Amino acid sequence: MTEPNRRDVVKFLLAAPLAPFAISALDIERASELTRETLESLSERGQQFKPKFFTAAEWRTVRRLADLVIPRDDRSGSATDAAVPEFMDFMMGQYPNMQKWMRDGLAWLDAECTTRFSHSFVSCTNDQRTAVLDDIAWPKRAREEMRPGVEFFNRFRDLTASGFWSSRMGVQDLRYRGNTALAAWPGCPPAALQKLGVSYKKRT
Repeated sequence: MTEPNRRDVVKFLLAAPLAPFAISALDIERASELTRETLESLSERGQQFKPKFFTAAEWRTVRRLADLVIPRDDRSGSATDAAVPEFMDFMMGQYPNMQKWMRDGLAWLDAECTTRFSHSFVSCTNDQRTAVLDDIAWPKRAREEMRPGVEFFNRFRDLTASGFWSSRMGVQDLRYRGNTALAAWPGCPPAALQKLGVSYKKRT
């Protein structure tokens, strides 16, 4: 799987794959806030986060896979840096109808890696993990027998993007400048006006 451009992945934030679970942008934002508040509270008490839904083995897989979807780059941190796995754990608890595809998908991933390489996904080499993900990351190219993996990975990727770009790190990564008061409105940049083929008319 070629490394995705995280700015391209942002389109998945409100993507349709979450629609079957009746999850809205507001639901995502609430889960993100709950994740942040919980982690801050645990940090103040000197405690570590412990997943309530994921098993220890699943937790390792989720963290590794999330960072393959959104790796650390020179602009910002990775999915785990943005607490996306913790966000996912909260989502699984709040929306039980999401639990089956997540658990079945993680099991499929380990089974596929074990069949091919005699190792779990986490224990595989980078090249081995890439080989498996290449077979499920591109739905139109995937073989029919890979369909369970394709469906899982697409949902996992979308949930990863939702968690990342609803986090503080993700918002900073987008360089969002909304909700900022301006002393004066400078108008639309000249380059944008030119591209649109419009101009400001001076009042007489």
